[in-house]
Amino acid sequence: MKIVLLDAKTLANNSLLPLTVLGELVTYQNTPLEQIITRCIDADVIVSNKVVINSKVLASLPKLKLICVAATGTNNIDLRAAKKQGIAVCNVAGYSTSAVVQHTFTLLGNLMGNMHRYIADCKNGQWQSSDIFCRLDYPIKEIAAKNFAIIGYGTLGKAVANVAQAFGAHVIIAERPNARSIRAGRVAFKDAIKSADIISIHCPLNDETKDLFNASVLAQLKPSAVLINTARGGIVNELALVSALNEQQLAGAALDVLSIEPAQKNNPLFEYSGHNLLLTPHNAWAAEESIDRLIHSLANNIKCFLNGEHINRVV
Repeated sequence: MKIVLLDAKTLANNSLLPLTVLGELVTYQNTPLEQIITRCIDADVIVSNKVVINSKVLASLPKLKLICVAATGTNNIDLRAAKKQGIAVCNVAGYSTSAVVQHTFTLLGNLMGNMHRYIADCKNGQWQSSDIFCRLDYPIKEIAAKNFAIIGYGTLGKAVANVAQAFGAHVIIAERPNARSIRAGRVAFKDAIKSADIISIHCPLNDETKDLFNASVLAQLKPSAVLINTARGGIVNELALVSALNEQQLAGAALDVLSIEPAQKNNPLFEYSGHNLLLTPHNAWAAEESIDRLIHSLANNIKCFLNGEHINRVV
């Protein structure tokens, strides 16, 4: 069996041994669209994190039996075409929960404590020249007792809620934006965002959530609120966010994801110069342990598929 890994660079330098024992493993650091067919023409299994595999590519790969997505989202695969050709597609879920939760609170702690500014001041000699024992130049706020609204209450949302409660925050679980009824234990979306001191986004990107945090929604936030997005970039309208930050409609934001990735130079977020915006390069998921779990899960999906056992199958 031949396994082709199209974008090994996304798995960092973690060991691929769990995959190599399953068959012949051929790896490429990254693969442009025009080279996919050539590289996969005799592949039984393709592993792809973000390389796009469209219907034209699939039609040219007669040996292909299985596509393993090295992520949870499968929007880079033409699922309809795969199903039509009898090609199985599976993803991996839950591998990065601990890493994303940790990253969420790292962003939040830096934003609410202005840690990034204090660290910079220490490097620039500001503490050394202080006339008191500490520096208190920027506000520091606690998570405790804050209204902590969670948008998307799946595995990640629930894990974040547990940590928020451990910090002493009051967790608010937002209902879906256009829901006709409010489920037990949840709060209407508009009420949740209006009362929130902290908003953490963990929902998928789809037609319902695209540009969910637009100018109208951002205008409803408390001026003291902070927004964290470690989900998908298209959920927050970036131009509207810059405008809201400039107009002081919210106190700050921290994003690990953008609408177009890798980041584009003309993204309005990079033109914003305030200290209350933090950006990280979509690596909330990428702890070493998280990638190890991902690789083992990929190998398990392939092994179970070959043995006719249950896999985390999308198609």
